[in-house]
Amino acid sequence: MNVAVLLSGGVDSAVVVHRLKEQGIDPTLFYIRIGMDNDEGDCSAEEDIEMCTYIARKYGLPFEVVSLHREYWDHVMEYALRTVKLGLTPNPDMMCNKMIKFGFFEERWGHAFDKTATGHYATTTERNGKIYLSTARDKKKDQTDFLAQIDSVQVSHLLFPIGDLLKQEVREMAVSAKLPNASRRDSQGICFLGNIDYNAFIRRHLGERQGAIVELETGKILGFHKGYWFHTIGQRKGLGLSGGPWYVVAKDVDTNTIFVSNGYGTEKQYGKVLKLAEFHFITDDPWGEMESPVEITFKNRHTPDFTSGLLIKEGKSYSISSKEPVQGIAPGQFAVVYDKERHICVGSGVITL
Repeated sequence: MNVAVLLSGGVDSAVVVHRLKEQGIDPTLFYIRIGMDNDEGDCSAEEDIEMCTYIARKYGLPFEVVSLHREYWDHVMEYALRTVKLGLTPNPDMMCNKMIKFGFFEERWGHAFDKTATGHYATTTERNGKIYLSTARDKKKDQTDFLAQIDSVQVSHLLFPIGDLLKQEVREMAVSAKLPNASRRDSQGICFLGNIDYNAFIRRHLGERQGAIVELETGKILGFHKGYWFHTIGQRKGLGLSGGPWYVVAKDVDTNTIFVSNGYGTEKQYGKVLKLAEFHFITDDPWGEMESPVEITFKNRHTPDFTSGLLIKEGKSYSISSKEPVQGIAPGQFAVVYDKERHICVGSGVITL
């Protein structure tokens, strides 16, 4: 099998290479440079490339650094900034996977290979001759929620060689194979920022503008913030308010006002209905022209926890009715839908007001 591997410099993709070699496969290795010329969004690239080069040499494999700088800016960074400016919460990781790793890379390089392998914690499942995205064995590390905007062609071309492993097993395999990044810390950054501070990135492009922090129930001004674009629905930390916990429960873009509510159990943090726009089935509608409603599980943020609910179709629109209150429903984010067994990642839609 002719396989391309997307290396990141981290332990996960390095173990992907090791496992493929154990299977008798000699993959071609790629590293995608996605920062701008000023290194924005690519702060650890040189160290990453050094790690990737070592892995390539260790296993005697071809390695190429490819650039998708402009595409990254036009399709990920611009999306993130545009969404934030509208007062919404973006998911740049999801767009990076859809447009860059499995979009432009596939169009220019990946299509020449039988499969493209990555270090994502995910799996695929074949049913009735179709390939479906499915969850990883390690539920805490599962990354299918970051992949829920890819399409059937993309998922059928992907390999996830560590999807059947726990993170600890990946680390142990890396130590046993004497990989140089066996103990390297996982990146805590967002895909499109690397390790750059998110607020610093937003400040650089959108600046600062003082606005009021207002208690929703009373209308009392509790303090001030530096721009609604630094805050998201459900946020608790970073508000600088005493007597908490305080949660961001609403934003007024026109007046640059953040509304907050106090307490761990305030109803203003929660909702049970998620209205969705542009719902996207990854492979197809697994229920076959679904008769609404359908029992599902879902996530509305990156978390190992699934929430049970109903997927409801009304005309061409979809919504989720959760069986329990959901904290911090943030317009602009994606709700990711799974089957009720928490196995197949069905697709996703953008949460609307």
